[in-house]
This record gives sequence, C-alpha cells and structure tokens, in this order.
Amino acid sequence: MEETIPATEAAQIPKQRGESLLDTAVRYAEERHWDVFPGTWLEADDGVQRCSCGDIRCDAPGAHPARGDWATQATGSATVARRMWHKQPNASILLPTGRTFDALSVPETAGFLALARMERMELTLGPVTLTPDRRMQFFVLPGAAVKVPELVRKLGWSVSSLDLAALGEGAWVAAPPTRFGSRGAVQWVRRPTPANRWLPDAEELLSPLAYACGRDR
Repeated sequence: MEETIPATEAAQIPKQRGESLLDTAVRYAEERHWDVFPGTWLEADDGVQRCSCGDIRCDAPGAHPARGDWATQATGSATVARRMWHKQPNASILLPTGRTFDALSVPETAGFLALARMERMELTLGPVTLTPDRRMQFFVLPGAAVKVPELVRKLGWSVSSLDLAALGEGAWVAAPPTRFGSRGAVQWVRRPTPANRWLPDAEELLSPLAYACGRDR
C-alpha cells in the first residue's frame, strides 16, 4: 500500500531503515516542521527486550513518553532535537498531536479498507502510519479531535460504536522507526513527501473511515 516515491524526492524523506533515531528525529523537525520528543527505549534484560520505564507489563515497551512533562519537552528545533537524542540515542521518536497535525486512529483492517476507498475517490491524503499493535493513524489538520464526535453523529453513527479515535492536544503518536518491544517497528503506509505536506481536514476522510470501522466491528 505504500506509494511509490520518485527518486528526486527520496533525499528529502526520512528513511525507515539504515538511519539513526537521532538523524530521523532531526529530519522530522527540520523537513516537516513537526515537534518531536524522546520517549522510552528498549533495554536488554537477560536476553529479553524490556522497556526503560521498568514496568515488565508495559503496554508499549520502548514507545511511550518517558516523563510526565513530555508536552513541554517537545520541540520543533532540529538543534534541540539533536541535543536530546545525543543524550539517549535509543529513545523512541514521539510526535505530539494537536500542534501541526491531529491523527485519526483506526484498526489496521478498517484502515486499509478505508485507504483503498480513499484512493479510488482520489482524496488528498497526508502521511499514514501503521503500528505494531495493528493501528493505522491518518495525519490530518489540527482541530480534528474537537470536531470528530459531532461529525460521526452527523454520519449516523454513535461514537461509542466505532473503534475510531481522534488524537489531538495532550496526545501523541509514535513515529517510524520506533519499535514496540519485540512486536516490531512503526512503519509508514504513506510516507511524508513534498506532495502531502498540506494535510486534509478530518471531515474529508471521516466518511470512508467511519464506514470501514462500521464494517470492521
């Protein structure tokens, strides 16, 4: 499902492999103007990868905020980002929502169904991630988290009946190539490119997403 990227654009796009977390975090800040902040990381314990938070039952090992004041730590400065990852090169890359973008989070099966429909409809799409816990996140303009509940109701659905979450102020997403313990890494379904720098409004994507989530439940 990942789009083909012309060779002329490749140098401007964060790579998924072969590039350090530090370099990737700096690219997100420098090229996309996204705020970034370092999260937890994975530590080897008797051959087992465990989260640096110390909780052996951690739901997102190596892929969640490391401190309570993470929102004030997030930065759009490439220089500051470089300094933070120099201190902990293995820290996950987390992006706060509610600033330069919000995210619509849906189950993987519903996400791919909706994505296929969106492409047939020739809708404008922003970047889309897929996490190891089988969630897809569609990047949209800020403000989505406030509007989505009412928009869902206007489409004839109850918010509680759909596994569709709008992540806005106070929330965050994990960015590629952040790893969730032994479950794998976050991946781009649609990479950030110059073509998708301008994000869609949530209202443009909500109908196919809600329909897909309704079929998936």
